[in-house]
Amino acid sequence: MRVEVKARNNSELIRKLGEVLNDEVTEVYINLRPTKEILVRILERAPNVRRISCPPSLYPKVSKKAISALAQMGIELVPEGYPRGRPRKYDERTIKEVHNLVMSGVPPKEISARMGIPLRTVYYMIEQLGVRSWRE
Repeated sequence: MRVEVKARNNSELIRKLGEVLNDEVTEVYINLRPTKEILVRILERAPNVRRISCPPSLYPKVSKKAISALAQMGIELVPEGYPRGRPRKYDERTIKEVHNLVMSGVPPKEISARMGIPLRTVYYMIEQLGVRSWRE
């Protein structure tokens, strides 16, 4: 059984882990960095757990010793979905299309009108792509 536990701080997370976990749980997702205290609480309350996951942005901050200790016990600690932060407004296809139009010599003002993207955003995309040919 999979359980997702989300909290604002470590003490709230530890409290929720105590309420939610049981012997049937095999997968746990937590939205905070898994500290030693949190990992111990998970192992105490859910002895059959085989996988613990956390957000990809927090995974690099997890202790390497904790990851290796869990691996020795046959438990994997992995980064999983749910990225933090604001989602991108324009997808990769749109950005690539802007890049192709710029490379074919279309001025930014026309790209803005064609695609319905604000002119300032078109300039920002061009700057991020490192394209200078549209000025020449």
